[in-house]
Amino acid sequence: MPTNNTPFLTMFLLLLGLLQFDLFTGLEAATGKLASVPGLYVFGDSLVDAGNNNYLAISISKANYPHNGVDFPNKKATGRFCNGKNAADAIAEKFGLPLPPPYLSLKGPFKEEKKKSAAVTGVNFASGGAGIFNSSDHKLGQAIPLSHQVNHWLSIHQELTSQLGPAEAQNHLSKSLFAVVIGSNDLFDYFGSFKLRQETNPQQYTQSMADELKKQLKRIHDTGARRFLVIGVAEIGCIPGKRAKNSTVHECDEEANRWCSLYNEALVKVLQQLKQELQSSMTYSYFDNFKSLHDIISNPARYGFTDVTSACCGNGKLNADIPCLPIAKYCSDRTKYLFWDRYGHPTEAAARILVDLMLSDDSQYSSPLTLTQLISS
Repeated sequence: MPTNNTPFLTMFLLLLGLLQFDLFTGLEAATGKLASVPGLYVFGDSLVDAGNNNYLAISISKANYPHNGVDFPNKKATGRFCNGKNAADAIAEKFGLPLPPPYLSLKGPFKEEKKKSAAVTGVNFASGGAGIFNSSDHKLGQAIPLSHQVNHWLSIHQELTSQLGPAEAQNHLSKSLFAVVIGSNDLFDYFGSFKLRQETNPQQYTQSMADELKKQLKRIHDTGARRFLVIGVAEIGCIPGKRAKNSTVHECDEEANRWCSLYNEALVKVLQQLKQELQSSMTYSYFDNFKSLHDIISNPARYGFTDVTSACCGNGKLNADIPCLPIAKYCSDRTKYLFWDRYGHPTEAAARILVDLMLSDDSQYSSPLTLTQLISS
């Protein structure tokens, strides 16, 4: 007996029409992919390192061992300081891009094809322990500071221009996203150096950090970059390692947080200055990581967390007495923890929430544009 397909056909055509005229607002974001970004280029520290430090011969700032990567595909410890994917990976996935490979993985024999492909879709230059300044970590071969990451970008830029030609490369770069996540390690250096604190006060030091970052952003811009996502420093006084040192009540280190605020204030001002100097050739989104983390810690249940003070992976007080080494223990449900380790690296769940906040229409964490507005500009 034949069935009547008219209602089904009518609904199908109606759905097709709604999609055609884009009446389902936010559909692309809901499916986890956004348009308009052909490439993602990442600069920063361990918050977004995808494994560059694996290739530094004498660096001990590595995460290419268990229990890191326990939730990464195939449970692979890739060098990400996380149980799974980090914020840079989450951004790439939102845009439907491949995960940007670490720059140093593209060097050497038999890597030319991989390098050509990555030059177009995106490369990760970030390095665990890196700072805005060429710190002691760089001198000891532990990390790749920002200025050297930008040097590496110049090599990729040359590859891209060679592939696409100058005009098409410029068009590609003008639509791509350049993400910068750095500054925490410079503040840790300042906390830990009596000499630095003797030479300069916190306001002078944080201003010099912002000024140097501006200089490196200008270098990237001069190669054709136009869209920047710049992420401020979080409440690093509230990471498990800092809390564990704070007597028995395990409160945040408010002095450390004040220095983070000083840097973020200076950063906002230099970004405004840079935009004014470059005018229409630069657009950016500044994400207030400090406020976002503060709000998550203040209201964890709203974001699905049950623990926002302890490390998921470690041992001892707040699971923060040791790093996430193979001998450490780790929590059974990583989705309920804000922090992966004693250093305050977010879990994959936390990284994804932070990226969702960057993309949200709610502009309380982003200025002058949200990330969604930035890629549409």
